[in-house]
Amino acid sequence: MAFLDQSGDIILDCVLTDSGRYRLAKGDGSFRIVKFALGDDEINYELYNKNHASGSAYFDLDVMLTPVLEAFTNNMSSMQSKLLSIPRTNLLFLPILKLNELPSENMRHSSGGFVVAVDETTEDNLLSVADKRGVMKGARPGGSSGGSGGGSIIRVDQGLDTDEISPSFTIDADLVETQYIIEIDNRFASVCDLNGNQAKISFIDDDNIASYYLSLGTDGTYISENVERDVSAGTETIQGPRGTILKFKLKASIDLNTSTFLFNQLGASTTINTFTVNYIDTVVRISGATTGYQINVPIRFAKS
Repeated sequence: MAFLDQSGDIILDCVLTDSGRYRLAKGDGSFRIVKFALGDDEINYELYNKNHASGSAYFDLDVMLTPVLEAFTNNMSSMQSKLLSIPRTNLLFLPILKLNELPSENMRHSSGGFVVAVDETTEDNLLSVADKRGVMKGARPGGSSGGSGGGSIIRVDQGLDTDEISPSFTIDADLVETQYIIEIDNRFASVCDLNGNQAKISFIDDDNIASYYLSLGTDGTYISENVERDVSAGTETIQGPRGTILKFKLKASIDLNTSTFLFNQLGASTTINTFTVNYIDTVVRISGATTGYQINVPIRFAKS
């Protein structure tokens, strides 16, 4: 749903998803809106100009005149930044999610994203070079990470990313992310822990996007509390008080492992670590269930 016009009457553009149209067409009362989310992805708040020459009435003029996108139903393209309400009024900083690339096994590839080798041949090729950073084992995700041919992992840290508050302080309980949602195109890969055990899919939507809901305690192989309080710790990317850590790998789908069909339809070819490969670029979306904060992690699936 999107606002199309901000002058006079408010005009809304509403588009139902395939699931919504199905429920509406049934006509049995199952179509009910019980939850909704608000977002402001189009808005750049840096346009707010408190020094505008025409006075305070014009401070937010550029913000208010920002064009707003029409409604579309692909959930991987919309609602990147959900709005939330927090009743507390004493918060100076809000927690974020941040990709941690400080240990070498967490770093992205020089191409800009994590490279997932979809079969054993590609794994052996891409991990045979001296600089293995950013290459993830997508055919054999279990076993060690980093080091000699171990493959990369994805690590996301949560907390208050500010140097105004020391990490020696404990983050408030209501600001700690205890649940994460991982979304990925189900045609390409599934989520697994560092031992290669695949996570259970919670939901697959009409665009074939699989959602994985992971909880602290229940899914301890993925989520852990960040107990590091050292200010000078060289492996921490959150500057202030720290919440939880999410770690996972990706296991390539059978389609990518055994066939080049999707690569021919959706991808191209390039050179990675001196080897010519077919590739498909996509993203993995990670959301915090408490704050709704989201990040997109760039992924490149590669096949020799």
